Amino acid sequence: PWWAVGASLIAANISAEQFIGMSGSGFSIGLAIASYEWMAAITLIIVGKYFLPIFIDKGIYTIPEFVEKRFNKNLKTILAVFWIALYVFVNLTSVLYLGGLALETILGIPLMYSIAGLALFALVYSIYGGLSAVVWTDVIQIFFLVLGGLLTTYMAVGFIGGNEGWFSGLSQMVDAAPNHFEMILDQSNPQYMNLPGIAVLIGGLWVANLYYWGFNQYIIQRTLAAKSIQEAQKGILFAAFLKLIVPFLVVIPGIAAYVITNSPELMANMGELAMHNIPTAAHADKAYPWLTQFLPVGLKGVVFAALAAAIVSSLASMLNSTATIFTMDIYKAYIAPQTGDHKLVNVGRITAIVALFIACLIAPMLGGIGQAFQYIQEYTGLVSPGILAVFLLGLFWKKTTSKGAITGVVLSIPFALFLKFMPINMPFMDQMLYTLLFTIVVIAFTSLSTSVNDDDPKGITLTSSMFVTTKGFNIAAYAITIILAVLYTIFW
Repeated sequence: PWWAVGASLIAANISAEQFIGMSGSGFSIGLAIASYEWMAAITLIIVGKYFLPIFIDKGIYTIPEFVEKRFNKNLKTILAVFWIALYVFVNLTSVLYLGGLALETILGIPLMYSIAGLALFALVYSIYGGLSAVVWTDVIQIFFLVLGGLLTTYMAVGFIGGNEGWFSGLSQMVDAAPNHFEMILDQSNPQYMNLPGIAVLIGGLWVANLYYWGFNQYIIQRTLAAKSIQEAQKGILFAAFLKLIVPFLVVIPGIAAYVITNSPELMANMGELAMHNIPTAAHADKAYPWLTQFLPVGLKGVVFAALAAAIVSSLASMLNSTATIFTMDIYKAYIAPQTGDHKLVNVGRITAIVALFIACLIAPMLGGIGQAFQYIQEYTGLVSPGILAVFLLGLFWKKTTSKGAITGVVLSIPFALFLKFMPINMPFMDQMLYTLLFTIVVIAFTSLSTSVNDDDPKGITLTSSMFVTTKGFNIAAYAITIILAVLYTIFW
């Protein structure tokens, strides 16, 4: 059903990165970080209207399958290596670190033991049948996560308001930290390099969001599993509405933690417990786990259980994707084509163990980073622009050739690294936009130099009827856009 598709999309997306990482960015930057969530609502509408119909029309169920059908096996292998590197060095690593940090802050378990424990639990969960019950556990998990987020927000803001109530708490937060309630950061803002003003809305954030929601296997597989395109589109709209709410569950608690820790009076009222694991500019990611310490005992258990479930299910999803991509696209394709199913399952398990082991070694090193959420975005941004360029041109431009796509995607990485390490300091969102444009030019130039007049034989024929959506979809899409416009007008 559509609501299960929508809940599953959000559950796959919301994990430690959001609840701990984005809360940490809320503590450091403020509401401006909510652009990732609010702009995702518009991105989801675009994915539902323009990308999904092509995938469903062509009978495509996995992203690597699309690459092979539209281009060739070589490009599929190159992208498989990219994806495995991203999952292991960025996604698994950061979720393990943030999850470990939460356990350390809430339960006092040392970081290394927390990371190892989570890794072991996720491994057992993913290997022994954790993936058969994905969608329904997602629905239950999202309910408790949202409930936990609401309770934490309500408690934190209510505490600031004191006897005067919740709304007074909110207005006191705005008075105490006005800079934390600006959506568009000025160039003088110390966090401008993370969220470069208006360029966020017209530049690099689109690259991050379109790649993540449109061409990320462990997200898109949830929409492709729907009964029909209409159900999938309804599910996507439901997810888009939920995205509008997420900042109130994860960013506001981060800002509240900032206001509380910067007020000696409020800190004194918090009591002795408040002095442990205090979030600071250097350790902003402690903000959310620090706040959960003050929840009443039963509720604290609910929030902690939901957070732990989200972390483990995220890790299991990523492990599953990593193992599947390595087993099918590299091992079976190149190393041992004749391998039987039983051996492939074992290869997948070994892959998952190796991936987790590497991630466990790297995870503690993230302790030196102020905001893990920014680490995730920045390092995903080295790879995502090239992949996005390949998919956009592969879907919508028939002349795109395999040679063009391979040349573009291979050159995109050195170009992205050049922008990252060149002497001029450039916000990473701008780097992502320039890398995307560079890759598009390379793909177009190489494709045209191979054959100027002819369409590529594997080019996709598009018809306008593919993109027709129901009246209900259009009304909901307009409603989401209007809500977004109102939100940005209020917090500009």
